[in-house]
Amino acid sequence: MKKTLALILTLALSLAALTGCGSKTETPADTNTDSSAQTEAPAALSGSVSTNGSTSMEKVIGALSEQFMADNSGVTVTYDPTGSGAGIEAASNGSADIGLASRALKDEEKAGGLTETIVALDGIAVIVNADSKVENLTVEQIGKIFTGEITDWSEVGGDAGTISCIGREAGSGTRDGFESITGTKDACKLDQELTSTGGVIEAVAGNPNAIGYASLSAVEGKNTVKAVTVGGVACTEETVLNGSYAIQRPFVLVTKTGETLSPAAQAFFDYATSSAASQLIKAAGAVPVAK
Repeated sequence: MKKTLALILTLALSLAALTGCGSKTETPADTNTDSSAQTEAPAALSGSVSTNGSTSMEKVIGALSEQFMADNSGVTVTYDPTGSGAGIEAASNGSADIGLASRALKDEEKAGGLTETIVALDGIAVIVNADSKVENLTVEQIGKIFTGEITDWSEVGGDAGTISCIGREAGSGTRDGFESITGTKDACKLDQELTSTGGVIEAVAGNPNAIGYASLSAVEGKNTVKAVTVGGVACTEETVLNGSYAIQRPFVLVTKTGETLSPAAQAFFDYATSSAASQLIKAAGAVPVAK
């Protein structure tokens, strides 16, 4: 009987010891394995992104900026429509995060430390007054009109009247693209030299004998001017993308070669050049290049 009681006592003491050891088991708090301590949510993107340059890119940059800021409430994207030349210079001197150019960079600009990234393609529409009888011109005829070899509309199928050529200012990406393609570099004889796409459209709309050029995205939906076909091909998104429309140019984001953008500027750049932005670019009248 005594041996039985001793055995029971021994078992009871053993169980107590085991229970005491179990009470010392470390909790998650003791070992700092709290998931909230180890995994922190990424900080929200914040800051500002300055873009500067091409007036022809206004609709594209406006649409991209609006959506990007809606998705990133802590970021402000600004756009200064100064023209392609000024935008390229702003990227070079660091006064803008991203320069905007509606032309390809020149070899000397690339050699000077700038990088181009094509975000979209744009057709340069050749426009006449809405009441003009002229419907189609060849690239050669357009070149001769702007250099003064053809001076009357009757020479190209229109009513008699002295042709008035309207163009953009020196440094404009639209002008550079137009002159390069039509072979009129530094040879155009302009009655008016204007500093914005909208100004050219208004001038042509107000003069029955005028001819000018403007970005496809700016001309679409206008009933005060008419885009002529060039060599029988209309200026549309489809003809620009497939290359059949002759007068077209790239929309370019300009950055400094080898220099890191701020997190906000890099995020905006990545978004603008991604396929996620394609529908916005299309809606703005340009042709996206991202697949």
